[in-house]
Amino acid sequence: MLIRHFLSDSRSGNICSERLLLLTLRINYFWILLPSGAFYKIPEQTMKLLICVLASLVFLAPLRLVSVPWPSGLIAGLGVLVVWMASWKNIRIAACTIKRDLMCLAAIVKVRLSISRNVRNKRTIPALFAQKVLQHPDKPALIFEATGEVWSFKALQERCNAVAHWALAQGWAEGDVVALYMESHPLVVALWLGLAMVGVEAAFINHNLRQESLLHCLGVSGARAVVFGAEMTEDRLFYIYTSGTTGMPKAAVVVHSRYFRIAAFGFHSFGLRPDDVLYNCLPLYHSAGTIMGVGQCLLFGSTVVIRRKFSASRFWDDCVKHNCTVIQYIGEICRYLLAQPVRPSEAHHRVRVAIGNGLRPSVWEEFVRRFKIQRVGEFYGATECNCSLINIDGKVGACGFSSRILPNFYPIRLVKVKEDEKELLRDSQGLCIPCLPGEPGMLVGRISNKDPLRRFDGYADQDSTNQKIAHHVFQMGDSAYVSGDVLVMDEYGYMYFRDRSGDTFRWKGENVSTTEVEGVLSGLLGHTDVAVYGVSVPGVEGKAGMAAIAHTGAGLDLDEFLSVVQKHLPSYARPVFLRLMPSVDTTGTFKIQKTRLQKESFKPQRTGEEIYFLNSRAGRYEAVDDELCKAIVEGKVSL
Repeated sequence: MLIRHFLSDSRSGNICSERLLLLTLRINYFWILLPSGAFYKIPEQTMKLLICVLASLVFLAPLRLVSVPWPSGLIAGLGVLVVWMASWKNIRIAACTIKRDLMCLAAIVKVRLSISRNVRNKRTIPALFAQKVLQHPDKPALIFEATGEVWSFKALQERCNAVAHWALAQGWAEGDVVALYMESHPLVVALWLGLAMVGVEAAFINHNLRQESLLHCLGVSGARAVVFGAEMTEDRLFYIYTSGTTGMPKAAVVVHSRYFRIAAFGFHSFGLRPDDVLYNCLPLYHSAGTIMGVGQCLLFGSTVVIRRKFSASRFWDDCVKHNCTVIQYIGEICRYLLAQPVRPSEAHHRVRVAIGNGLRPSVWEEFVRRFKIQRVGEFYGATECNCSLINIDGKVGACGFSSRILPNFYPIRLVKVKEDEKELLRDSQGLCIPCLPGEPGMLVGRISNKDPLRRFDGYADQDSTNQKIAHHVFQMGDSAYVSGDVLVMDEYGYMYFRDRSGDTFRWKGENVSTTEVEGVLSGLLGHTDVAVYGVSVPGVEGKAGMAAIAHTGAGLDLDEFLSVVQKHLPSYARPVFLRLMPSVDTTGTFKIQKTRLQKESFKPQRTGEEIYFLNSRAGRYEAVDDELCKAIVEGKVSL
């Protein structure tokens, strides 16, 4: 049943016969009444395509009078009408993005077909790894950089089998959980893969956690046992914990198809090869290290070099030593490498591709130019999400894209949110409001648990899972995963990360993007760690910007710093407060932790740290002592 909304006569409610000829030219949208009783709004682009087909059939009649063959007439009719109905702007966008979209389409098709084949044949990750062992048993699978120890595919499988027998001897059964609390080492791979062979699920615990945080993660996992290092089918494969930048970590469920999907998208999207040697200095308790990295070995036969801990000074030396062709980065790793002095090894490596996420636009081009990286494979996606993005053609600054030609082929969307609460805004029908190009919005992905690319497996506890699901997003009755991240899309469909939920704050009536300000300040200070956040000031609307900077204060000319900041940032984005400290807290994956900093606000802190206040009248930063702090709190100082 179709309901036409705008051709109704206002007096009778009937369709005006004299307007029927305008039907194909003036239709704005259609609603379809589904068997379930819900209404589905046909997207405008789809409606235009249907109209083109209908009108083209009408266009064929006169062509037949001059004996033009039907196929030729159909093609001509469609071509003329598409050009006529589409604006030149849309034609230009399609021409500029069709190659990119086709590249991504090819990757999606490969991954989808592979997953379907694996599910149909009930192939788990251990089974897929066993196939690679048969293909090249003696090829190096994992190399431990710390000792130079090399594990062949056959040796890795033997260790996995030993772990499986050991697990059975402990009385563990399918569905049991065992926590792994270890630093990065090839043994970690053998442990979780061996446990998976007998259906035991591994829970990866951040080895940096202590006390309450550690107890929380162990409790959430429901682990029967903990394996710790001396240094300290669609069954669930393992748990990976979120980074916990805004609270306690959550245990994200990783099933076999999700593991394959993440690793396979990296392989097919960024031109990786089975003969690649991948340098993995990321923690194996993180999905980037154990799925995107180690997954290239287990599923595609590449060799992976595992480093216990990231070292900026040893990074390129290691790459040269092991003839690495692919490197992984995350968070601020690229910035740390740029901050290092020039060394010979950075010009003699064989690295072809850098894959990861979190490469700031402010350092992207300098990173590629200095280290001569042929291809950057930037992607976006949390371990558990169903709306991952890939920057398949290396667009500087973008974390991925959404096709403007076929927007519904991969059902993700940016939707409008309330500025402060990050609550999804709704239209009069109760649906989420899509963002236009240039408008920042929350990234969401439609959930379909029958589709391995669209499913959302959630977390170990149901409450956390429910908090990430919204309903009536694309259409009435649907469900969607809410990423919690704000992105913005340009006219070509490229997506740019703006902020994590809660990071953006308002000051002087303007929205301040912490990510953008951090990038500017870090660049001005030689790529040092910078955390930008908003702090509340009594009696003042909005939040004042504060920047925590990893700097001892020695040699930092604050007057010169302010002068440069004024040239690069608008007045509302300039930090009102500065906090100079020996180091800024980061997670194990080099993401800035701001929770403690926000709580401590601008009050004078411990010895070795300095806090400054931007006196707008004097035009300079002034040291904050107890007296000045009290005056600011009491409203005696103008902001």
